[in-house]
Amino acid sequence: MSDLVAPNRVAPAPPRLRSVTGGWVVTAAVLGSAVVVLDAAVVNIAVPRIGSSLGDDVADLQWVVGGYTLALASLILVGGALGDRLGRRTVFIWGSVGFALASLLCSVATSMEMLVAARVVQGIAGAFITPGSLALISSSIDRRDHGAAIGLWAGLIGVIEAVGPIVGGWLTELAGWRSVFLINVPFAVAVAVVSVRYLPESRDPDARPLDLPGAATAVAGLGALTYGFIGARGWMSLLGVALLAIFAWIQLRGDHPLLPPALFSSRVFTAANLVTAAVYAGLGGVYFLLPLELQVVAGYSPLAAGAATVPITGIMLVSSASAGRWAQRHGARIPMILGPALAGCGAVLLSGIGSRASYFSAVFPGTVVLGIGLAVFVAPLTGAVFAAVSATDSGIASGVNNAVARTAQLLAVAALPGLAGISGARIADTAAFGSGFRIALLICGALLLTGAVLAATSMPRRWESPVS
Repeated sequence: MSDLVAPNRVAPAPPRLRSVTGGWVVTAAVLGSAVVVLDAAVVNIAVPRIGSSLGDDVADLQWVVGGYTLALASLILVGGALGDRLGRRTVFIWGSVGFALASLLCSVATSMEMLVAARVVQGIAGAFITPGSLALISSSIDRRDHGAAIGLWAGLIGVIEAVGPIVGGWLTELAGWRSVFLINVPFAVAVAVVSVRYLPESRDPDARPLDLPGAATAVAGLGALTYGFIGARGWMSLLGVALLAIFAWIQLRGDHPLLPPALFSSRVFTAANLVTAAVYAGLGGVYFLLPLELQVVAGYSPLAAGAATVPITGIMLVSSASAGRWAQRHGARIPMILGPALAGCGAVLLSGIGSRASYFSAVFPGTVVLGIGLAVFVAPLTGAVFAAVSATDSGIASGVNNAVARTAQLLAVAALPGLAGISGARIADTAAFGSGFRIALLICGALLLTGAVLAATSMPRRWESPVS
């Protein structure tokens, strides 16, 4: 009789980091994040060559970057929610396959419209990959190894960020702009293969129903606002603002909001996201316009333009861990003030780049100051976000902060060229573009300095972390 009774099944223990399965989990997470990080780095460098091939209107080039960021920013919380409900491994694989297919479409685009449409699909796929990367580590690796696994993931992603601009410049120069999209394909396919073979499935049994009205109004609102900024259509911008107001109302009144209002009851969390919005708006403008200025006005090759930004990520890679440890002991307020202030000074220094600019006199000082500022700022910001919420809310808190950063970058890319007077220009008009670049970089510097002011006025000097 006892033979007929099914034994109690005990779920297998999560693998340790040094095990074969644990190693494959981290490999998949790193490769998934690498696809998204590398794409952003290489495409920014290739934008001038894309313009010379498919159309050099600045507004079209804004859409090449903005179409991708729009989909990623507005759907990143949806991607995380789908992973919790349908399975993190499943959604991660969907995103990887989708990113590979969209990248292929980008590489064969014959018109700007086709390229922008494919970039939007890339952004949707990226929104499935990005939240799943760290979630897979959190759910699949033994809790005792979480810190080491996340540190390994962060270090490898930092290396990819550092070499990405050089890879993008080298590929653009050697094989043309289409190659910067083709390089995504083997990475994305590798992610899918490793995930299918080695990753365990995980989902949240208590996952909330998906907030479809909130997701729809977020996409529509950001889309309308972006279209209004790029096309200088005030009525569309107003429509975007109205739709985002409806989104906020849905989040306040809904039973299962995509962006839980309770998170913002924490003063630190609210302050950290306000600072994030200002700082990443400034950075979004710098990262979009600097490669254009270096290639179009200063006459740098794509490879030289990519290499020119290496000090930024190099300094961050070397110094961010130390800044994070200092903030853990002394609090995040001082680095969150000092970092954006330094980064703002770096943006102002970069605004002086002109025709035939010398790298070491016109570019290098600004990139070094900007890199130091970001190294001081980024890790303490992340620590402040996690310290502001309980352990059970850390995933959604990280997702919200990521969405805020992406949205700020999106709106900066959409609005800055218009504010600087170059939105309707062509990049071949080097005099007009160079003049607009100086104005835009000064605005970026002001946004970064605004982040420092917000940190000084809104971040408390001391706070208690919520009890897990």
